[in-house]
Formats: sequence, C-alpha cells, structure tokens
Amino acid sequence: MSDSFCPDCKKHTEVAFDHSAGDTVCTECGLVLEAHSVDETSEWRTFANESNDNDPVRVGGPTNPLLTDGGLSTVIAKPNGAQGEFLSSSLGRWQNRGANPDRSLILAFRTIANMADRLGLVATIKDRANEIYKKVEDLKSIRGRNQDAILAACLYIACRQEDRPRTVKEICSVANGATKKEIGRAKEFIVKQLEVEMGQSMEMGTIHAGDFLRRFCSTLGMNNQAVKAAQEAVQRSEALDIRRSPISIAAAVIYMITQLSDDKKPLKDISLATGVAEGTIRNSYKDLYPYASRLIPNTYAREEDLKNLCTP
Repeated sequence: MSDSFCPDCKKHTEVAFDHSAGDTVCTECGLVLEAHSVDETSEWRTFANESNDNDPVRVGGPTNPLLTDGGLSTVIAKPNGAQGEFLSSSLGRWQNRGANPDRSLILAFRTIANMADRLGLVATIKDRANEIYKKVEDLKSIRGRNQDAILAACLYIACRQEDRPRTVKEICSVANGATKKEIGRAKEFIVKQLEVEMGQSMEMGTIHAGDFLRRFCSTLGMNNQAVKAAQEAVQRSEALDIRRSPISIAAAVIYMITQLSDDKKPLKDISLATGVAEGTIRNSYKDLYPYASRLIPNTYAREEDLKNLCTP
C-alpha cells in the first residue's frame, strides 16, 4: 500500500491497488481515485507450450544486421531430443535442405562472444569484433587459415579501436589454443587486408601504459593510495623519453611503487599479473630509476623515502 490524497476524505490516506480492474481505491471511504490504470511493471507469466519450461521471455532475440536474414530465421526444434527420428522425418529433411547460409558466421560470432565474456569485455567491443570478422570473411581471404587465431585477432583489434586494449597474452588465454605468434600474424594479415580494401591506413588506437595499470593493480590487490600513485607516475612517464612498451612501463611503475609501500610485491608476482618477463621489468625499471623523484608523487613518498628504492 501507499499514500495518496483522497478528495472525499480531504487528506492523504492509504490506497489499495486492484490489479485485476486497474483501479486505485481509497481504503477509508472506498472512492476509486484512478480507474483502468496501466501496470507498467514486468509481467512474469510463462507463455511457453511446455509445462516444465519456466522461461518468461515472450520475444525473440535482437536482429543482427551482419547476418543475411537479420538473425530472424526459423529453426525447427528436435522433439524430445530424438535426433535420428527427426532427421528422417519430412520436417528434418526440409530443415537440412534449407541450411542457414550464415551458419559459419553465427558460430564465429558465438566464439567471439564467449571469448569476450571470459575477458569481461563490454558489448560494444563484441559488436566491433563481429564487424571486423564480417568484413574479412566477405573478402574470402581467410580460408585455410587458423580460425581461432583470426577470431582472437579480431577481438584484439576491436579492443584497440574501442580504447579498451588487452595484451596479446590476455587474448591468447581465451583463444582456444591459438598461440601469441599465430594471433600476431593473424592481426597483421587482417589489418593488411582491410587497409587494401579501404584504400587507407586502419585506425588502431594508441596504447598507453595507463590503459593496463588499474587492471594490473587490481590483480595484485594493491590499495587505493598505491593505485593512485601508480596512475600519476604513469602519466608523468609519458613526458619522458622512455623507449619501452606501455605494458613494460606499467609493470616497472608498479614495481617501483610497491617498493615504497609496506605491502611489497615480489617481482615474480608482478610478472605473472602483467604478463611481462621479469628481465624486461628489471630493464624497464632501470630506465625509470633515474627519474624516480619526478615520477613518484610527493604525497605518496618523500625525497628521503626514495632512498629505499632498489638500485638497478
């Protein structure tokens, strides 16, 4: 129940909702305050034919402009899982004759969606990866190539273009067996094919160390103060001429920041969290060490505290 103003009682009174008639009734005088109102809340009745199906959904899936029929084709379900009987029936024969021309695309999109879900990527990245794959598939140039590597490369490129980059190692972890080298080759192949098709260079987006930092810090369980200091240090490092990859710089900054905190992180743990080899982190740290006083915020560490940093 809720309160509403009743003109007969001339005060706010409790009202009752008659959902069957759509009426709002004053509980004190019985006056109908509102008639035939529309209930805009969700209706969770089940409209399925099967008695044991509790799915309340009454609509189909969304249309997909990348598919020939928009993804709205009809598929005849197999009764009670009887595969053999279904295939021998007339319905089964017609189902097979009218094979979906987009079957390979649907399987590819499903694989991309599974990889994106395992990495926690948003829907816009999935859609962009689907678009990239559709363009490459239309060129008929991927036959005979590693399909898993092609799909993983599409997802990698989509992440770059949507300014949510992932490392090749992260993509490789969900790529169904495709190696980093195969994904790298597939990425170069896709970019080359699309650039030839478009007649111009393909925009991939710029990678910054800060794109990976918060995710790495979260994996290592760093506190908020350390994360903020690392983010500020990474931003300041962009003004320096450090010829290292953004991922290596992010890993080295994390190593530097954690040395100045009570919760020090072993180099091995940082290497596992970032996917950067321990030797590469050491070399990147060696390049950053001379600029430590310019990188580390004064609010996080004072000048004398920097003496606690390990000498490379």
